[in-house]
Amino acid sequence: MIPTVPEITTMDRVALLAAWSDLFGRPAPKNISQSYLRRFIAFEVQTRRAGGLPKTLVRQIQAAASRPSRRDAEPAAGGRLLREWNGLTHVVEVTGEGYRWNGEDHRSLSAIARAITGARWSGPRFFGLIGDRPR
Repeated sequence: MIPTVPEITTMDRVALLAAWSDLFGRPAPKNISQSYLRRFIAFEVQTRRAGGLPKTLVRQIQAAASRPSRRDAEPAAGGRLLREWNGLTHVVEVTGEGYRWNGEDHRSLSAIARAITGARWSGPRFFGLIGDRPR
């Protein structure tokens, strides 16, 4: 049974988890907060009662999902990359030919990351351009 929005506001965690399973056909993600469960379920109930998301919005979401992430993009010339390492903030300027760090030109971010850390790092990963930032 699909709950109404007023019912959702008074449900306890067990009822919210059951409503999630009824709506989506699978269990809710682990450690999801009650507040988020309420908001997500209420949005889904309202959307379904309105006949679903507008087709233009669905197309926009699909188009955005198929575009490459800006996080994976190459930094543009004139940009600056900042990275804190061992209490020091390192600033790298992106140039047309490569990168400038500590007054010296470098062809790759990996060379700069290696100079900063003394270890072999992926430069784009070290500066947070791809994947998870290093810990």
